[in-house]
Amino acid sequence: MNAREEVLARIRAALGTGDASQSDFVTPRLPQTGPAYRTLGTLDGDRLLDLLAERLADYRAAVRRTTPSGLPDEVAAALAGRGARRVVVPPGLALPLPPEVEAVADDRLTPLAPQDLDALDGVITGAAVAIAETGTIVLDASPDQGRRAITLVPDYHLCVVRAEQVVELVPEALSRLAADAGSRPLTWISGPSATSDIELSRVEGVHGPRTLEVILVAPG
Repeated sequence: MNAREEVLARIRAALGTGDASQSDFVTPRLPQTGPAYRTLGTLDGDRLLDLLAERLADYRAAVRRTTPSGLPDEVAAALAGRGARRVVVPPGLALPLPPEVEAVADDRLTPLAPQDLDALDGVITGAAVAIAETGTIVLDASPDQGRRAITLVPDYHLCVVRAEQVVELVPEALSRLAADAGSRPLTWISGPSATSDIELSRVEGVHGPRTLEVILVAPG
C-alpha cells in the first residue's frame, strides 16, 4: 500500500465507509455530542460595546461613540478630521451631512465607475451586524450599505454601527444573516485593509480602504 492509498484508507475507516482492514491504523470515531463551541454570548449593554470597541482598536480602526441625537455631529467631526468633502452615500442611508460635504449618489441602476469611486474622499455606510469578540463588521449590501464596490475602492470608510446590531459571537451573527443567506453578497471587515510580507512589514490599503472609522451608536 502506497502513501496515497493509506491516507484514503484511514479516511474511509474514520468515516465508516470503507474496509478498515485496508490499513493497519484505524482512527476511532468520536461520538456526536454536538458543537463544542459557544453559540450564545453572555455580554450585553456597555460591556458588549466596550469589547467591540477594544477589538476594533486592536485592528487599528478608529472608534467614536455617540447617541442617536449626537450622530450628525459625530459624523461631521469624523469627516472634518479626515478633510472629506465628497463622499459616496448608499441610497438607503438616511443621514444628514454637514453643508460643506457633498453626498455622491450610487445605485445599481447608475453605478459609479471604479475610477470615480477612487476620486472620492470616502464612503459612509451602515452595517448588517457587528461581532464584538472578533471586532468584525459584516455588510450584506442592504440599502444602507450599498454595492460592495463602494466600500472597497475609496480610501476611507466611515461605518455607522448601532447597538442593536452588535452581537458577541460569530454564530450569533450567522443566525441573524441566515434569513438572507445566498441572496446577498457578504463583506466581512476586520479593521482596515492590510497585509504583511514574509518580514512582517505591514502594508495597508491593498484590497480595500486604508482607514476604517466606526461610529458606535447607543441610547443615551
